[in-house]
Amino acid sequence: MVKKVGRARARPRRTVNRAGPARLTRARHGSRAAGSGGAGAYHHGALRDALLKAAERVLERDGLVGLTLRAVAREAGVSHAAPAHHFGDLTGLVSELAASGFRQFNATMAAAAATDMPYPARAVARAKAYVAYAKAHPGMYLLMFRTERLDYSRPSLCEAADASFAGLADAVAASRHEHIEQEALTLEQAAAIARAWSMVHGFTMLVLDGRLADILKRLPEGSDVEALLEAMLKLTIGKP
Repeated sequence: MVKKVGRARARPRRTVNRAGPARLTRARHGSRAAGSGGAGAYHHGALRDALLKAAERVLERDGLVGLTLRAVAREAGVSHAAPAHHFGDLTGLVSELAASGFRQFNATMAAAAATDMPYPARAVARAKAYVAYAKAHPGMYLLMFRTERLDYSRPSLCEAADASFAGLADAVAASRHEHIEQEALTLEQAAAIARAWSMVHGFTMLVLDGRLADILKRLPEGSDVEALLEAMLKLTIGKP
């Protein structure tokens, strides 16, 4: 008996996407990027700046513990690979972020001192600006002094931090009415710089940690942190 051979059922034809991995990746992420300010919305330099701004927002909102490459990518609305592409790793990112912080800080100090006021008033203005910057950007300020998390081999961070030191040294030189060679300090000059920095930085840390609350509540009504700082500075400014 001969078997009757039936007609073979036609198989559905598979469509092969020949776009390639790169195009597939862009297609998968393109609508998100274009619609939410993602990678498609930035050219190379703008994306780097946008990542630093996103990192600062994450830092101020979530603290250093919450600052990760993925968190920054989410905040900027870009691919999770974008921060690593621009900064290498988390150390690279926080180092460049600290450099950005020092530049902001230096500009704040320069603006405070750019007046025709006599030295004592100018020094008070710089100190007030120092504390005000830290209060407005506590996460950034604390990051700038977390040396163990930063890579000082990066030129941008070195230059910004050196400029900050130069501003401090110049302020101390004005108080001593002498020139200070920053690369070759005398012991007395170094002591004067360390004293000035220790005083304002220490005061700032007490403010950020909330440790001055007990002192402030004992002051006359209407006295605040700025008044306390000014009174403290008047006790020391002008002493060689």
